[in-house]
Amino acid sequence: MGDLEYAMRRTGGVARATTLQSAGYSRHHLRTAIDRGRVVRVRRNWLALPDADYELVTAASIGSVLSCITQARRLGLWVLAHPHLHVAADPHAAVPRVHGTVHWAQPLLPRHPDSLVDPIENVLAVVAACQPLEAALAVWDSALRKRLVDLDVLSRLPLRGRARDVLAAANPFADSGLESIVLPRLRWLGLRIVPQAWIEGHRVDFLLGDRLVLQIDGGHHVGEQRIEDNAHDAALMLRGYRVIRVGYRQVIDDWPSVQDMIVRAVGQGLHLRSA
Repeated sequence: MGDLEYAMRRTGGVARATTLQSAGYSRHHLRTAIDRGRVVRVRRNWLALPDADYELVTAASIGSVLSCITQARRLGLWVLAHPHLHVAADPHAAVPRVHGTVHWAQPLLPRHPDSLVDPIENVLAVVAACQPLEAALAVWDSALRKRLVDLDVLSRLPLRGRARDVLAAANPFADSGLESIVLPRLRWLGLRIVPQAWIEGHRVDFLLGDRLVLQIDGGHHVGEQRIEDNAHDAALMLRGYRVIRVGYRQVIDDWPSVQDMIVRAVGQGLHLRSA
């Protein structure tokens, strides 16, 4: 029998007592570990190491699994905001009050009793039901881009309601969450829009029509990156392109002003190639 701490770290520092017993750790062994402070009991059948992942401990303590945008963020997916914990539980589960959001829904994939995180398919279904369409689409596209799930597999699942709408709009080739948000917002213009177009030795975020470039700056647009981006803007303008450069927060928090700039540029024909 190996070291108890090592065995528990393999599951994120949190494990079911019955599972540990099945692995050869007797009740006496576990009780001694608790008495000595090596292990903490967080629920009747759940134990945790003192320094275990707080979110996993919380999920175990309330009989749920990490899901929705919380698990999406943990998987490195593109999430707009995640101020509170999101967990999921079976429809008839009794879950104590928690500082966050509990999603009661029948999962697409069964949840193993030892698991404290939802499978990606369940995560995406809960995201679709919880988040606005654009935010959900960004998460789904991110999961597809990272190849955590396959579009064909998703289409064979019994998706319902909003999840089917997100599936219909999902794009496995979207380069970023911003692309997933911005592209649908601009389709009504009826223009050819190319995300991540390669122009003058660099990629641009969006090329509208033949000559209008939309660049969206994130938090990295400082120092050397700003100098490089400004130089590329100048090179584009010398080649006859028009550049609209906006910030990430403008897109997320003040889209009407961004849209107004784009509409006015299109109205002036700045997206057209000069004769």
